[in-house]
Amino acid sequence: MKIKTAIILCAGFGKRLMPLTSETPKPLLKINHISLLENTINLIKKLEIKHIKVNTFYLSEKIKDFISSKNFGLEIKIIDDGREILDTGGGLLNIVNNSIETDFLVFNPDTIWKNEHVTEIKKMEYIYFEKKLENILMVVKKDLSFDKRFNGDFSLFGNNLNKNNEKKYIYTGCQIISKKIFQNLSKNIFSINEIWDRHIKKGNLYGFESAIEFLHLTDKEIYEKILLKNFKI
Repeated sequence: MKIKTAIILCAGFGKRLMPLTSETPKPLLKINHISLLENTINLIKKLEIKHIKVNTFYLSEKIKDFISSKNFGLEIKIIDDGREILDTGGGLLNIVNNSIETDFLVFNPDTIWKNEHVTEIKKMEYIYFEKKLENILMVVKKDLSFDKRFNGDFSLFGNNLNKNNEKKYIYTGCQIISKKIFQNLSKNIFSINEIWDRHIKKGNLYGFESAIEFLHLTDKEIYEKILLKNFKI
């Protein structure tokens, strides 16, 4: 991988998984005795990325304690959102401002990442650098989602994402971003959707289609169904 730093977004409250997340942050919920956060870190190791930045807010001490208790053999830096949660875009901006890197691989840990994603992410990275992009999102057809209640986020034409027509594609929780996407921003708290919408208007929000089943901890009901299926991660 050309990208040297991965980001894992761990600041959310996990409200839809209450009461499970009343004392345990969502990234530390487990599937087959492995937490979602550890599963994401293991995937990053397989990508041979050695630097990880983790943003935190809700129950941040528990995430810090978990990382310090493990020996992942990586440089993992915790960057807290601060006094108030910064949302997905603001959280990323806060991390990017604390890094000398230009390009970042970003993960939501509430997706269950599999070994097969390694090949897809490497292909996505190739497109990102080949086309000199600022942002590319891994998306998947709704048909491949374990949770059939999902509404689509995007339509995909070639490698171009928009929000027209039927929106048959779901964002998987993996994207590559350039520091450039945050230029000319005058606020610190905002959703990454604002960045995506800005790029859609310019016709340059890119997507990479995944062919792997999409397993995502949407809420407590789906978490229990995933546990019953005994998926291996």
